[in-house]
Amino acid sequence: MSLEGKVILVTGGTSGIGEGCSRHYAEVGAKVVIASNQEEAGRKLEEALRAEGRDVRFVYTDITCEESVRNLVAQAVAAYGRIDGVHCNAGAWAPGKVTEFNDSAWDLIMGVNVKGVLWTAKHVIPVMERQGKGVLLVTTSVAAHIGFPQHVIYCASKAALEAIIRCLTTDHAGVVRVVGISPGTIDTPMLAATCAGWDKPKEELYAEVAQRIPVRRLGQPVDIARAGAFLLSDDADYINGAILTMDGGTMVLPPW
Repeated sequence: MSLEGKVILVTGGTSGIGEGCSRHYAEVGAKVVIASNQEEAGRKLEEALRAEGRDVRFVYTDITCEESVRNLVAQAVAAYGRIDGVHCNAGAWAPGKVTEFNDSAWDLIMGVNVKGVLWTAKHVIPVMERQGKGVLLVTTSVAAHIGFPQHVIYCASKAALEAIIRCLTTDHAGVVRVVGISPGTIDTPMLAATCAGWDKPKEELYAEVAQRIPVRRLGQPVDIARAGAFLLSDDADYINGAILTMDGGTMVLPPW
């Protein structure tokens, strides 16, 4: 498995899973374009990785805005001449039951999680079609299959991504390979945010959750990054339209 010399674009690439992927892809030899709306974090990550001798560049991007995504793709092509793979990882979360539904929550979660993938695919797939080859990797979630309490829009957004993966696989068959990766409980800032309001500290909640996961630990961003690197590599060339569940075995558990 190798990403040596491949140009890989990572959206949401400055925090949590995205940061872990940006770092790992660069470490295994990819030329990484890091896209995020966290400008300060992006500049610091770019500087740190370049200091290690990695070939990376940060591009400020509002993934919900078509013009911003168009600019991202244009900058990547201008810098490297091609885009071999894109990891659509940008994500947003907010709590809420359907009785609390409003346009603001919808626009945030669906705008980042779903529209962001559609804008990215719209502008990167023509590049890959001109090249004759490319890979689109999408971060989904086990939330597509579990009714997490007060996650109604988030769960819907992740289910939508699984449908998008299947449709892109058929629409662009023979040229663009489209795959997904579905994380379970991963130790990220987004996971930490879900702990707000509980009557236990985050560390205690994490320890309890870890004991319910068959591998007896929370996932780490690098776990997703290692699997992502494989899916983006030529060694995964026959994996298409598939979604890899990375949950430590959580989904096999019975409800008792």
